[in-house]
Amino acid sequence: MELRTLRYFVAVAEELHFGRAAARLHMSQPPLSRAIRQLESEAGAALFDRSSAGVTLTPVGAVLLGEARALLDQADRLRVRVAAAAGASALTVGLLGDSTDPGVTRLAGAYRRRHPHVEVRIRETDLTDPTCGLHAGLVDVALTRGPFDETGLTVHELRTDPVGALLRADDPLARHDRLKLADLADRRWFLFPEGTDPVWQSYWNGGEPREGPVVRAVQECRQAVLWNGTVGMTLVDHEPGEGLTVVPLIDMPPSRVLAAWNQGDTNPLIRSFVRIAAAAYRDRARHRRHRA
Repeated sequence: MELRTLRYFVAVAEELHFGRAAARLHMSQPPLSRAIRQLESEAGAALFDRSSAGVTLTPVGAVLLGEARALLDQADRLRVRVAAAAGASALTVGLLGDSTDPGVTRLAGAYRRRHPHVEVRIRETDLTDPTCGLHAGLVDVALTRGPFDETGLTVHELRTDPVGALLRADDPLARHDRLKLADLADRRWFLFPEGTDPVWQSYWNGGEPREGPVVRAVQECRQAVLWNGTVGMTLVDHEPGEGLTVVPLIDMPPSRVLAAWNQGDTNPLIRSFVRIAAAAYRDRARHRRHRA
């Protein structure tokens, strides 16, 4: 079994959808399906149950998933050790002004345990650059949020978060349990500076041109609402601060937490970082479900 085929299998097993797995792997679906059928032939058993209801792992597939993850982790460790021996023992990670995310804390601990001799350099950016310096070559990998212009980049989704309207607590709309974008159509919104990625700007403005004060950081967004009564969007689960509240927006797609890096960058430290990040965020999501 080739490591590449095992990566294909793990992607399908985690997504439980061939189309999403193919998109994650940046390949078309037919060769992915052929690779999985070949793997099933080598294993001598079906790895997935395919039906109109969707894709599920068979008992054999569940066993292989655990073993495949262990093998891929071992391969990543080997690549990192070789890279470190060759002098590549540092990784620069870009963070999008949101380092209080519990997922980041969990990832930092997991990466430190896996690669204690790799120096991780952190570069935190404000909300004007969702790629955290990737295009400028300032970081190796970014832990950020979409959507943004992904030209020349590879992205891996780690989590999605629902978003809501950030309002002053005494705003009449704050009494609602949920809102639609149309409810905010006549309001002033906080905006990002000119030159900000237009895809990113459009998402956080609900897909419409807006008017309002210009902000660059999360705290500036909150202060713009507190002082001026403007509105904007934020994560539903974020604590907005005293005097502010968040009301879920039911017609907005969730915000995607992403790992992103430059296409063609074969640095093994990046590949290992992304795999550890995926596992850390997956384990946190599982823990939250169990608590619920």
